[in-house]
Amino acid sequence: MKTSHERIELLEKLADGITSWIGSIPSLIIHTLLFLTAFLLPSFGVVDFDKMLLVLTTVLSLEAIYLSILIQMSVNKSHEKIEDIQEDIEEISEDIEDIQEDLEEISEDIEEITEDIEDIQEDIEEINEDEDDEDHIEKAKKAILKSNVNSNKNEIKLLKDKIQELQNMIDELKKD
Repeated sequence: MKTSHERIELLEKLADGITSWIGSIPSLIIHTLLFLTAFLLPSFGVVDFDKMLLVLTTVLSLEAIYLSILIQMSVNKSHEKIEDIQEDIEEISEDIEDIQEDLEEISEDIEEITEDIEDIQEDIEEINEDEDDEDHIEKAKKAILKSNVNSNKNEIKLLKDKIQELQNMIDELKKD
């Protein structure tokens, strides 16, 4: 035994099918043939002209009522789909804003790293100016450079990974 939800789904599918068929070329042809037949029946004496008009008017009125109901059902369904799409667009917009904020933070981090590199270069220049103890200065310079380079490499790698992750998120959002 079908539940009420299953029956409603079945009726909605049936209504969608009827609505699709009504808006088709075969429907136009069949309706045209039925109208021609209805108007030809009195000519051949099969039915009285007034009776044919009464039946035809009644049938057309009922068809118009059902068509208006089916059309309204289609409009309601389209409206629901549009609302769902609007919600999805709002979510995507929020995600894009979050990504933009993350990109701004990454840009700030890159600027800070650039400033650190400039500071290191200035320190190296100062060390080069002081040539009193060349061996000691060279060892200190190499140690500082290695430390800073390794630190910068790690930070740059983390930033590259974050940028790749954000790029993947952007690609996914574009696909959706």
